[in-house]
Amino acid sequence: MDRFLRYVKIDTQSAEDAGKWPSTEKQLVLARLLEGELKTLGATNVRISEEGIVYAMIAGNLADNAKTPTVGFIAHMDTSPAVSGANVSAIIHKNYRGGDVVLPNDKTQVITVAQNPDLKNLIGDDIITADGTTLLGSDDKSGIAELMTMIDILKQNPSIKHGNIAIAFTPDEEVGGPIDKFDIKGWGAKFAYTVDGEQLGDISNETWSARSATVTFNGRSTHPGYAKGILINSGYAAGDFLSRFTEMIPNRPETTEKREGFIHVSTATMSEETSSVKIILRNFDINGLAAQEEAVRRVLAETQKKYPAVKIAYESRLGYLNMKEVLKDYPQLTDFAIEAAGRAGVKAQLRPIRGGTDGARLTTRGLPTPNLFTGGHNFHGKLEFNSRRGLEKSTETLVHLVQIWAEKGK
Repeated sequence: MDRFLRYVKIDTQSAEDAGKWPSTEKQLVLARLLEGELKTLGATNVRISEEGIVYAMIAGNLADNAKTPTVGFIAHMDTSPAVSGANVSAIIHKNYRGGDVVLPNDKTQVITVAQNPDLKNLIGDDIITADGTTLLGSDDKSGIAELMTMIDILKQNPSIKHGNIAIAFTPDEEVGGPIDKFDIKGWGAKFAYTVDGEQLGDISNETWSARSATVTFNGRSTHPGYAKGILINSGYAAGDFLSRFTEMIPNRPETTEKREGFIHVSTATMSEETSSVKIILRNFDINGLAAQEEAVRRVLAETQKKYPAVKIAYESRLGYLNMKEVLKDYPQLTDFAIEAAGRAGVKAQLRPIRGGTDGARLTTRGLPTPNLFTGGHNFHGKLEFNSRRGLEKSTETLVHLVQIWAEKGK
């Protein structure tokens, strides 16, 4: 837990649309710290890429390491742009006795049992929160701390047998960062895991497929005093699209759960000359994703009918595909993880992620990478928390996992 408390004090918030990687220089503060700590723990090939990715290798201690696949583990350094990660003041609520948890510096911020039923499983545990004014940074400094502690345990206990272990800490996961530039070949892992999940036991071999889209409305600006017959206000068309969107698109984030996909307007900017709307589309089924695109186009067609003078352009790109389409061919990855959790006394379950991970994009690139739990809850908000047991049991699972790969991963 000490490592975790140190790491959350470092502000590593990423930024949207920075046009560079890492998107914020402050992420490199943590990257350089981890670089030094990895070297101290005996890691080799430690380096920071131009994009801010930290790579390292932990040498195996088997009689023949080459007979066991090199397994990689990844956690991300940045925290969400949605809520401040500066001046995080972690609070340890020792020996939790039940009930709602009120955060001390903003008493309107309350972690309720009603919305967080897993609190009932944390009686007697030490719960870690922020003070109510920032997020905590459990996403994903829990994963970083757990991996660094695993490495430390392996160094201090050479009797624990393991193969070669590749380690990576990535920047900008929260903003679709430079995972496309991740050096898979140079890193050397045949299989990998992201350590970026939430509550204890959650193992994910499935994400949804993702697209992002931008709708641009082009009008014509002129002096408003002499605008008759000349001005074409693109903002009216954009506003019409947004109004129709809520009427014609029922599956939005606020109306969906579990395996239901959604279409979400994330940002909108308007002016007379040019307006734009950014949209994200998410669906567990690739055909469902295509149907969602058609639904957006139908809304745009109605807006175009009403505002024929406005030029409307729609562009979209694929972010990542549901990683289950690849991981179904490598069942040992999740089988070994479930067994490792069991050895640590954690009941594991496969749970699809209503989101994406670096691993989803790496899987699309050919490196099978499911996601493991960290013990955290309520990512991206001021009510984020983890617990001592969450950190410790997640770490124990990692230690058991590398042993299982040494035992069975031929």
